[in-house]
This record gives sequence, structure tokens and C-alpha cells, in this order.
Amino acid sequence: MTSTVQKTPRPELLKGLQVLMFLRVLFISILLGALTFIQAQESRPYFGDVRTLHYLFLATVYFISIVYVFLLKYLGNITLQAYIHLLVDTLLITGLIYTTGGIESIFSFLYILSIFSGSILLYRKGGMIAASSSSIFYGLLLDLHYYGVIHPLGSRLSYPETYQSAYLFFIILSNMTGFYLVGYLSSFLSEQARRSRVELRVKEVDFNRLEVLNESIINSITSGLIVLDDHNEIILFNPAAEKIFGIGANHVCGHLVRDKLPLLAEYPAVQSVSRGSLDMQSPFTDLSYRRPDGSKIHLRLTTSPLQYSLGDQKGQILILQDVTKIKQIEEEMKKIEGLVLIGELAAGMAHEIRNPMASISGSIEMLREEIEQNDVNARLMDIIARETDRLNGLVADFLLFARPKRRELTEFDLNQLILESLELLQNSQSCSSETKILTNLHYPITIESDSDQLRQVLWNLLLNASEAMDKGGELHLTTALEPGSPESRPERAKIVIRDTGEGFDEKGLSRLFLPFFTTKERGSGLGLAIVKRIVDLLEGEISGGNHPGGGAEITLLLPVRPRSMSA
Repeated sequence: MTSTVQKTPRPELLKGLQVLMFLRVLFISILLGALTFIQAQESRPYFGDVRTLHYLFLATVYFISIVYVFLLKYLGNITLQAYIHLLVDTLLITGLIYTTGGIESIFSFLYILSIFSGSILLYRKGGMIAASSSSIFYGLLLDLHYYGVIHPLGSRLSYPETYQSAYLFFIILSNMTGFYLVGYLSSFLSEQARRSRVELRVKEVDFNRLEVLNESIINSITSGLIVLDDHNEIILFNPAAEKIFGIGANHVCGHLVRDKLPLLAEYPAVQSVSRGSLDMQSPFTDLSYRRPDGSKIHLRLTTSPLQYSLGDQKGQILILQDVTKIKQIEEEMKKIEGLVLIGELAAGMAHEIRNPMASISGSIEMLREEIEQNDVNARLMDIIARETDRLNGLVADFLLFARPKRRELTEFDLNQLILESLELLQNSQSCSSETKILTNLHYPITIESDSDQLRQVLWNLLLNASEAMDKGGELHLTTALEPGSPESRPERAKIVIRDTGEGFDEKGLSRLFLPFFTTKERGSGLGLAIVKRIVDLLEGEISGGNHPGGGAEITLLLPVRPRSMSA
């Protein structure tokens, strides 16, 4: 027998003692009422005259019950109190038998109730102790009474003349046998009940955990879950479904699906499940739903039958996923695919335009020599040549944007590349002599990237900054090294280019890297777009804004070691 079965938990033992105290007081109260009635009738019952000692005995029981109340309140050892209850009850029953005739008393059956109490409270140990104490006290009382040592109230004068000792021994032995038999059987049943309660409590805990887990899963999944019974009434509507439809579960549960969500009831997939023909249907159905607030969402509906363990269908399960964002992405992808196709066509056309433009440029140079030279002809020839060169440059920029060359990764010093680009800028006609270049370079910074493409990025950015300060200013260039982390991003080199010009307006900031957008009078609008395209190819990031101190500021972030080594 395990300890979990033999030992009664404190709450159960305390409750059992309280019940025992109540039943004891109730029995004594009934007995007191009966004695009072007998006294009033002045009758002579079988167990003798009603005397003052009877009332004194009952008063003693009441007093002991009051003492028990204080013990329960102030004595912490409940098990010890349970044993005290059993022993005192055995003494009280013996006293009751003594006051009601001894051998002739009809109250010997109360020992069995005490044994039952011991088995219920303390199981086999309690039952055996109660049976043993009952046998000892009952046998001792009858022996002392038989041999005249004591004279119980209402008893006859001489029992040896009436009963033989063998008969008395038989009475004692039969009662003792009954006491132990009742103690064993009642404790056996009590332990079985205890074991069943423990197992039931364990299963109840497991069931509660499983119920909580099931409810948590249902409430946590991001897909809408709707369960219908065999009458198509909604019996489950999880929080995700509430969010999707904008309706609370308390407004739909218990109602027919066609009344609250007629959109679902109209779909063949839902109707097919109720007819048991799910296998013939598509695995999912796409549908659109307009919420009560007017917003439109796209849903993907999956249906399956609700089956119990015996295989009987008792309803259906509807799983809905909000695919609105997926639909939007699909639409964007279609637009991008169309733009890619147009871009490829435009790139091909631009490539084919370059050859005629080269021919036109060469022909103009030859005609310049043949045509009679005058001021008008010379001016027209200069315009044609200049615009032809401009058109060639525009086509070249467009081809570079549409078809950037494959990157070739090499390891180089970033700061040295920046200094070379600054030197090239200072020696060019695009840089004003009034422009002051200020650098704050972090040494050393060695990166692995495409130096030629990065040089073109720096040239475009420095050229834009210089042109923004046509009357001179300060060009600030700063480099730094940002540490990375294995989980989020690699180590990156940071380049900040700032001028003291007018900066970007709101329209320029919103369309900063879009192709063919420019604020220059004769700009192509492809410079920053090409820069953005190259930086993306090099797995970097670029952003622009206005510096609090005035002027525009471009921030460039490049990985020291790119994650992908392929072009």
C-alpha cells in the first residue's frame, strides 16, 4: 500500500472530523429527546429507568464536543486528534452501554459505527485500532458485569444464575469477530475509495491541463477556426475568426452559419462537407469578405469533416486564413513582372539606339567640314553635336541602370578609394574652387566589394554634393566601422557625405532614388537611381535626408564581408 493511499490529506481529514462531530451531536440530541419523552410518559423501557446519570452522560458528550471544537481550532496535529476521537468515542459508547443495562444494552451496535469512522478517517490502521479498542472495552465491561464487579444501570441482580460463562464468552467472541471483520472490510472499501479518488484527481488534473492546452492552442492560432455541428450551428468561433470577421463569438455561437455568415454557407466547399463529399473538392477556396466597418479582405477557406472516434461525422471544421497581404504582394509581383518586361524592352531599344547615334555623330563631324562655314551653320552644328552627346550619355546611363555589370569582389582599403575619388573631384571642373572638403576617416577599413562600382557610386554622390554648392561651401565626408552580430547582420562600413547647400525639399525626399526624377535643369534623373541599384547589388543600404545644420546628407552602409559571394 503506497503512502499516498494510507495517509489521508489534511483537508479531507479535517472535513471528516467535522462531519463526525456533527453526527455525534445529532445522535446524542436524538437520544436526549427520546429520554425526555420516556421520562414524560413515566414508562419503564427495556434498558431500565431513566435516571439523572443518563442526563449527566449526555451532558458530558456535549462538553467533549465543545472541547473538540477548540482542539480543531488550536491544535495543529489533525491526525492525533483523529486518534483521540476514535478512542474517546469507544469510551463514550462503553459508557452508554454501562448506563443502559450492560449485557442487556441494545447499543453495542454503536461500536460498528465507531469502527466505520476509523476506517473512513484513517483507513486500515484506524479501523483496526477502533476494532481493537472496541473489543477490549466491550469484553472488559461484560466480564466485570458478569462477575459482579460493576453494576450497570437497569441491569439484573445476578447474571451467573441466568447465563453460563460459555454463553458470555460466545457473546464477547462473536462481537469481537464482528468488530474486526467490519474493521477489515470497511478499511478495504475505504482504501479502494481513496485510491479511486486519487486516480480520479490525477485524471482530472490531466484533463484540466489538456483542456487548457487545447483552449490555448485554439486561442493562439492565427488562422480563423469555426466549428459547426451536424445542424450547421456554430459551436466554436476562435479569437482569430473574431478578428477576421469583426464579430464577437457571443454573437454567432449557437446560431446557424447561414444566419450570421451567409457568405460561408453559399460556398460549395461548406455544403459538400455536410453531404460527405469533401474528397471531390479543391483543398481550399478563395473568397472575399467585406467587414462591418466596410473594409474588404481576402480569405482562403479550408474545410474538413468533424469526426468522432467511431468515425461518425458530427459536423464540420472551417479554417480561414487572411491572405489579403498575399494578394497584394501577388498584384505587386504582377506589376513588377510587367515593369521588368518593359525594362528589358527599353534596354534593348536603348542599346539599338546607340549605334545610329554613333553614326549620326560621325556624320555630323564629316558634314561640319564639307558645309560652308558661317556663323549660323557652326552654331547649328554645335547644337547637334552637343545634343547628340547628351543623348548618348542618357542612353549610357539608362543601360547602366537597366543592366548593371556583374560585380567583381576584391579586397581593398575603403579610405584610400575615398581619397582618390576626392582628388579626382578637386581636379575636375565640376568642383568650385570655393568648396572646402573636410574629412574624418576611421582607420583602417578594409572591405571586400567591387571597387570599380563603388568608385562610380562615390563619384555620383560627390558630384551631386559639389553641384549643390555652385557658389562654394563645405563638403563633409566621414567614415566609421559598425560592429555586427551573427544573428542579425554582418559588420558594416559607414560612409556619410554631407554638403552645405539648400538640401532636399519634401518632394525630393519622397522620390529621392526614383529613376528619371531630377531637380536639375538638364539632369537625366538616373544618377541616384544608378547609385541605389549598385548599392543594392553590393548588399548595402543607402538613405538620404537633410542635416540639422543645413544641407543634404547621404548615408551609405556597406558590408565588410558580403554574405553572398556570387554576383
